[in-house]
Amino acid sequence: MTLDLMRQACLIGGNWISGSEWIDVDNPSTGAIVGRVPSLGSAETRRAVHFAAESMAQWAARSAAERAAILMRIGSLMVEHTEQLARVLTLEQGKPLAEARSEIAYAASYFAWFAEEAKRVYGDIVPADNRAARTLVMKQPVGVVGAITPWNFPSAMVARKIA
Repeated sequence: MTLDLMRQACLIGGNWISGSEWIDVDNPSTGAIVGRVPSLGSAETRRAVHFAAESMAQWAARSAAERAAILMRIGSLMVEHTEQLARVLTLEQGKPLAEARSEIAYAASYFAWFAEEAKRVYGDIVPADNRAARTLVMKQPVGVVGAITPWNFPSAMVARKIA
């Protein structure tokens, strides 16, 4: 059985990109092909990093409340689509459906948690070497990162890193 929920392209810079070569995604418990993804390379990776860096300024310009609302919405959408997401997770990973549902809920909880934390990212004033001075520490994004996620909790761990 195949489930047509997996896009056969990658979103890069607002455009859906697909390559000339594909990677089959199989269900490890049955061997059935459940989807396919494009096999993209270094040029597409550089392009994705470029667009991510470009969009970071727009994200940073948003207020904490706006960023929190976006994160909360992502978590809400995950909860709303738990059944579909759990089914995809089960098919591509072989995890029992009940565990997949739990993982989707766990993943969504990271978005809710960090949405609330986004409102409380305060700076700190710390003592400096000079007794007459203080140092202001502001927590700000510094750039694009690459994230590696484990196979056993792919949705939850990628959600943790993204949120």
